[in-house]
Amino acid sequence: MKAQPDSLTEPNGRPVSTDASYWKFIIPSLIGVLLFLVPVKYDGAVTIGVGIMASFVQSAVGDYLPGFIVFILGLSAAMSAITLVFKPRAILENHLLNTLFHTGAAGFAMRLIGFLIGLMTILKIGPEFIWSDTTGGVVLYSLAPVLMTWFLFAGLLLPLLVEFGLMEFVGALVIKFMRPLFTLPGRSSIDCLASWMGAGTVGVLVTTKQYDEGYYTKREAAVIATTFSIASVAFSLVIANVIGIGHLFVPFYLAVAAACIVAAVIMPRIPPLSRKPDTYYEPVGQQIDETIPEGVSQWKWGWQQAVHTANKAKSPKKLFLSGVETVFDIWFGLIPLVMSLGAAALIVAEFTPVFQIISSPLVPILEWMQLPEADAAAQTMLVGFADMFLPAVIGSGIESELTRFVIAGISLTQLIYMSEIGILILRSNIPLNFFELFIIFVQRTVITLPVIVLIAHLFVF
Repeated sequence: MKAQPDSLTEPNGRPVSTDASYWKFIIPSLIGVLLFLVPVKYDGAVTIGVGIMASFVQSAVGDYLPGFIVFILGLSAAMSAITLVFKPRAILENHLLNTLFHTGAAGFAMRLIGFLIGLMTILKIGPEFIWSDTTGGVVLYSLAPVLMTWFLFAGLLLPLLVEFGLMEFVGALVIKFMRPLFTLPGRSSIDCLASWMGAGTVGVLVTTKQYDEGYYTKREAAVIATTFSIASVAFSLVIANVIGIGHLFVPFYLAVAAACIVAAVIMPRIPPLSRKPDTYYEPVGQQIDETIPEGVSQWKWGWQQAVHTANKAKSPKKLFLSGVETVFDIWFGLIPLVMSLGAAALIVAEFTPVFQIISSPLVPILEWMQLPEADAAAQTMLVGFADMFLPAVIGSGIESELTRFVIAGISLTQLIYMSEIGILILRSNIPLNFFELFIIFVQRTVITLPVIVLIAHLFVF
């Protein structure tokens, strides 16, 4: 491999001939793969390097995280209020501060609501339905700490995965089946792997960054974020154990994987995803050309593109500062939305009959599919839009193992849940709105339900 770069040229025609050129691609990319894509068994669970770092922080300072989160929520709301009312030049003329706190009236309102919910939850004051263990408590003590610690390391270390040529190299190798099968560029396979091994939120973060930098079109980014941000192996195992089918995990996860592949083939070809324009994010424009020249192998072209990208990478200091900006953007921008909208979604799911009413038409369909306890199962099918964990919790009391198998599978294949993934997408520049996310959620339910039921009937029960 060492001699190969001598025969390569960059896209501008200049030769690539130094050892430093290809080591600049290999070393950071290899570290990125080890941190984000290689599964590791840690503390009895399967995770990734970034997950181990996040778990270490949670173990070390876990008792203080909820209080720190409420502090961040309050600081975010206060700084947004100061910016909105007084418009200080020190904030408006500073790129980072302007990005973090210049939110407008609607953005400030969401941050204020998030802070108030967080404060009520940690102090246990006000109406109990807001701060109970199934609503505000879930967000403050379970979701937000995980997001805060995961994104601390994911934001800082993500450049190793996306800035030094790995996506170009892998993209060239798999483009010939990614395009015809999923209508996507080859580099999107890295997003899928990041989700599969780590967390769906990490996959969405990769997708968002790639879209913002001109490597995905609007349609591609929308498809990848809603189709390839699959639940990790570790989280899938947690769901299986909670609902009581841990002993069936292998066939269960194979059923989930098969259903997700079917959905990934169909979803990009139907509205609303198929109607998204194949145009790039306007502020940056197209920054990629996947056309492989005639007579050049996929391996050689991928290597060439990767080395070229690595040579253009920013300095370590600039990449670090960019990572810090990403982390602060998540902490001060996303966490307040997760606290406000996530808690609201859980309140609707737990304390109103909304999801029971809208899921009632599913009862005869589930009966036709020969699922026992169809009434109880139907109530779990759409509640996953609020949070992916809810169907497993609600469905754990169902006696039929077959029905619990299907409920758990559907909760993982639906992908779009507003307590986390949905909010991350809505807050990004990816052109998807709330209504479209709900339609995609329903479509994924309709497409993957028959697949999981069929596999359950044929191979498991």
